[in-house]
Amino acid sequence: MKEVNAIIEIKKILFPLDLTDNSSKILPYVLSISEKYNSIIYLLHVVQDLNRWGKLYIPHPFMDTFQKEANEAAMNAMNNVCKNQLQDCPNFNKKVVSGDPAIEILKTIDSEGIDLVIMGTHGRKGL
Repeated sequence: MKEVNAIIEIKKILFPLDLTDNSSKILPYVLSISEKYNSIIYLLHVVQDLNRWGKLYIPHPFMDTFQKEANEAAMNAMNNVCKNQLQDCPNFNKKVVSGDPAIEILKTIDSEGIDLVIMGTHGRKGL
């Protein structure tokens, strides 16, 4: 069998995070891999699209305001994570979007040319 010597280049790492304590526990591993490969870390948090659920029962302007507030709260939480855990990391981008998490993660992989995705589990107990 012929041996293949492949050089792995990981230039862009996507870390979708749910902003729970579990996310914070995984971040040191993301940083370690980023340092080893001199990669850029892309932090992504996806807020569920609340309009999808509420417009039938709640007037539209209220849902828009609530969605905006949810996104702002998520960005504030993301800023805290960056301030507390990424202060020594020069190469990271952060983004909060609304939508379906799986779809938004896949969109980000395609649009940013992501090489590696590192994800934890939901911050919930159980399976």
